[in-house]
Amino acid sequence: MTTPDAGHAPQTPQTPQKRWYEGGCHCGRVRFRVRINTPHALACNCSMCAKKGMINLIASAEDFELLQGEEALATYQFNTKVAEHRFCTTCGIHPFSRPRSHPDGYDVNARCLDAGFEFLEIAPFDGQNWEASVDSIR
Repeated sequence: MTTPDAGHAPQTPQTPQKRWYEGGCHCGRVRFRVRINTPHALACNCSMCAKKGMINLIASAEDFELLQGEEALATYQFNTKVAEHRFCTTCGIHPFSRPRSHPDGYDVNARCLDAGFEFLEIAPFDGQNWEASVDSIR
């Protein structure tokens, strides 16, 4: 398979809307790509996302690929210790996590996309009341 340029995936009859985007941490040690199927993201108000300023882009495991930097990543867990918040040990940026809402998928920090995140439709998510709100995540 040929790796598409970031944000410029070839259109095929099977995946007319799917596009790959690349991103990474600030220092560049961690690089990933994510296939965005629909341009929807969340602005969560939980204590973690609010402090990080994270824009949450949920992706399935098949729509995410870590290109480099596994050795540069550390994991932070709190509360239920289900979610795995991954961050670069060099620059401290949190490019993605393994979220509690989608434990087999990824939650990409859209602010870490090379192409920016302005093309995404961003909806608020009430993470302060996570248990009552989680079913609203697409």
